[in-house]
Amino acid sequence: MRIPRIFTAQALAGGSSVTLEAGPSQHLAKVLRMGPGAAVCLFDGSGSDFPATILAADKRAVTVMLEPAQPGLPESPLRIHLGIGVSRGERMDWVVQKATELGVAAITPLYTERTEVRLRGEREARKLQHWQQIAISACEQSGRSCLPQVFAPETLPTWLGNCTDDQRLVLHHRAVALPAAAAPPASLSLLVGPEGGLSAGEIEAAEAAGFLPLALGPRVLRTETAPLAALAMLQARWGDMPLPG
Repeated sequence: MRIPRIFTAQALAGGSSVTLEAGPSQHLAKVLRMGPGAAVCLFDGSGSDFPATILAADKRAVTVMLEPAQPGLPESPLRIHLGIGVSRGERMDWVVQKATELGVAAITPLYTERTEVRLRGEREARKLQHWQQIAISACEQSGRSCLPQVFAPETLPTWLGNCTDDQRLVLHHRAVALPAAAAPPASLSLLVGPEGGLSAGEIEAAEAAGFLPLALGPRVLRTETAPLAALAMLQARWGDMPLPG
């Protein structure tokens, strides 16, 4: 049986006992029906894994004893910051989940000219918390021990003005091949539009901010497909997913 991996916001230290928060406790005790003596693996986002054994479990709380820390999976040498236009329905959930599995380091949802979803106030805060939880679950499943940062939504001009990564790319049909580099970039910003894509003015603004246009072949990809195809390609070129041979 696969040992479940559980994230906790508490700072962990080997040789100590920890009582987990309500969410992880309920998942272990009620969903997985795990009890005293069962093995689990905890991580706190710092990059280490902590093998642990359940000491006590009920419907409200699970307490575990931590073993010494072990190195978690190394992160990709390419730090990718994905700026993605906010999309409708479950598309954003899908992008956050799969981008986390593909090793993205940061995600910023963007309000663009063609964004149909505009979140405000408490609704935006709830949605951000929802996306962050999706990223946590994806780390638990994929074996990552470092959480990607999921930032609050912001406007495209604000995001462009703050981009300082070594390489900057914007998905666009009028594009060039993946640019050659004297050395692999350490950091990269990837801009992807919402349904309907980015406007001509937004493409021009991105190019003025140092972004190079990048295409992904002859077919038109949906907003939830395009960033994942691009992330896989970039990780294969400069990250930790090299092609065989």
